[in-house]
Amino acid sequence: MLLFCSILLSSCGSTRKIAYLQDAEHFQDTTSHVLYDARIKPKDLLTITVSTFDKDVALPFNLVMPRMSNSDLSINSTPTLQSYLVDNDGLIDFPVLGRIKVGGMTKREVETMLKEKLSAYIKEEPLVNVRMVNYKITVLGEVSRPSTFTVANEKINVYEALAMAGDMTIYGRRENVKLVREEENGSKTVVVLDLTDRNLVSSPYFYLQQNDVLYVEPNKAKAKNSGYSTTTSLWLTATSILISLTSLIVTISRR
Repeated sequence: MLLFCSILLSSCGSTRKIAYLQDAEHFQDTTSHVLYDARIKPKDLLTITVSTFDKDVALPFNLVMPRMSNSDLSINSTPTLQSYLVDNDGLIDFPVLGRIKVGGMTKREVETMLKEKLSAYIKEEPLVNVRMVNYKITVLGEVSRPSTFTVANEKINVYEALAMAGDMTIYGRRENVKLVREEENGSKTVVVLDLTDRNLVSSPYFYLQQNDVLYVEPNKAKAKNSGYSTTTSLWLTATSILISLTSLIVTISRR
């Protein structure tokens, strides 16, 4: 009974170690913020479409690739859009306009800039749509499904990223999650995030940028368990079986 009680008490952990956003019942961020919008970085892939009432007018400004038919290798009437690769200087090669800088800008800023540049070629105001194709984040460590995820809406926060990875396991250190980020100039930044802190929602690292990596460090219990090798486990199992057999033989011999 004493052994059972000690095991039961030791298994009752405190939620202070595993709960997110602790003491946030009456928390409210009153500072003024602008809604987050991702900024374009080198090596991003962009799709840019220019639309007008007259399709022929907009055609020279859309980077398209003719689709080949498998039957007779003839050109299909429905071309596919090609993606623009942002180079290390933040530039793309745009049809007719040439090389333009988009690095460091938001999608809305690029759309506005292109409309202004296209006004010299198109009389009516065109509809310009910019999308990021390869907006990805990676979640590693003590989560249920570590992987690289593509974010369709180009906006994701830390908790949403963990949800995509199946949330942390019970062995994950919630107060010591590492965020690895590569800046536009190629420099690397490692930031430690405390997911139990309610002030995280006001942090500049709350929203993830493209190609960010989240690493969830294991706690001491998982680290100790990893120290036991398969051989050690087999020895413990064999010892347990031997003790059980010895106890059984002693019991039988006393009857």
